[in-house]
Amino acid sequence: MATTTNNLALTVPGPQPAKLFGRSTNLFRFVKDSVGYTRQLFETYGPIVSLAYGGGTNIYSPLPNCPGTVFVYGPEFVRQVATEHEVYYKYPLSGKMYRQRSRCERTEPLKHFGVGLFGVNSEQHRQHRQLLMPAFHKQRIESYRNDIVSITQVVLDQLGVVQQYDIAEIMRLLTLRVATKTLFGEDIGIEGGNTGRLLQDTLALLGTPQVALLPWDLPGFPYHRLLNLMAQLDDQMRALIQHKRGRGSDQPDVLSMLLQARDEESGAFLSEDELLGHTGVIFAAGHETSSNALTWTLFLLTQHPQIAADLLDELDSLLKGEAPTVEQLSQLPLLERVIKESLRILPPVPWNGRVTASPTQLGGYTLPTGTEVFVSIYQTHHMPELYSHPEAFNPHRPEALALNTFEYNPFSAGPRTCIGAAFAMMEIKIVLAMLLQRFRLQCVPRIKVDRTGLIVMAPKQGMPMIVHKQDRLLNLGVGQVRGNVRDMVNLPSY
Repeated sequence: MATTTNNLALTVPGPQPAKLFGRSTNLFRFVKDSVGYTRQLFETYGPIVSLAYGGGTNIYSPLPNCPGTVFVYGPEFVRQVATEHEVYYKYPLSGKMYRQRSRCERTEPLKHFGVGLFGVNSEQHRQHRQLLMPAFHKQRIESYRNDIVSITQVVLDQLGVVQQYDIAEIMRLLTLRVATKTLFGEDIGIEGGNTGRLLQDTLALLGTPQVALLPWDLPGFPYHRLLNLMAQLDDQMRALIQHKRGRGSDQPDVLSMLLQARDEESGAFLSEDELLGHTGVIFAAGHETSSNALTWTLFLLTQHPQIAADLLDELDSLLKGEAPTVEQLSQLPLLERVIKESLRILPPVPWNGRVTASPTQLGGYTLPTGTEVFVSIYQTHHMPELYSHPEAFNPHRPEALALNTFEYNPFSAGPRTCIGAAFAMMEIKIVLAMLLQRFRLQCVPRIKVDRTGLIVMAPKQGMPMIVHKQDRLLNLGVGQVRGNVRDMVNLPSY
């Protein structure tokens, strides 16, 4: 049984370790399908459950001593974990790999890669968030509208009618270009703009189990390639920072603004390593999550033709085929409700992970210092106590008007609410409005849609669809969807 230095053991109920492979079996089942496996655990043990009874598991925490892993769901648990800022700490996206940051010169990029706001806590988090806030001010976010429109237009122009595409990959490319343009001031569609692509490749490799299972810096191993990518990214980002420092503050991108940021009280500013950490996290959060939100929303609309028709009526009535202006975005209520309902039923980020900084009480159980706590955004969003018929995709549900941020929290809640939430909503609205007016997407026959991912939830096999001009034949391609997406949302079967 795992214990901490304060002699407290993890007593939260949960499944016993398997006889043959022990806690590794529990961990494997979680990694394979975190949403499906924990749903079974919640049904068996209730709204607070450990990955393995007695602890001894470690998914995310980089601390040397992790007593175990606990999963919770429900508004009260969301509130407690999200608002008790001094108890529930957050750590870098690199997770357990963060321990290796001082091992040698090759691992030094781990000191800042994926750190950003995820890797700072207490007063340091407050100060860093204040330094970042001007880059996400309402007026600054709205200034990116033209970039989003122009990039979306270019991507849509490249799609051929009556051709099949992986829409998940198309959305990933689109949001990648938007992220690199708004964050760095460059577009990867233009020759030489490869910072975003390098960041994407590094983050994708970081999330593979092979890196964690085979952490050897030898040629041919994924971990070796990861360190190579991090070194390249470091060199490129440091050169970009020096270039922008030389040009001054006249550039509109996020990185240029962060270079000029100063704390009003202390005069503190972000170091070069801190800048590298923040840009990596902003890129990851703003790119991968938005692309999955777009993909899931487009999928849901293909399977709900009446909702798609009503949305088209709204878009056509106001926009008449044009891209929305900033002012028009607030005049499209159904578009906003469709997006919010999609984020509820298929949240791109299904988990909010934290680590206890001191012993604490949660759900009547004492959690030792260092306990991993994963709040299930997905399970909270599917509570029948909060949402009538929670598996129904219903943008008109009346309860949505009365819910607070602990009952509906796709962008988290409390002091760590996603700093880029307003930007993400604007980007998703613009892309959907432009795409839906121009094209009708149709799922390929017998499409299989399974969920995958830990940090983000994505379609495992991609999202193959056939692109048609917008002819309003919205009933075509409805039904015949296979896969475990049917566990999460009610879909027609024809």
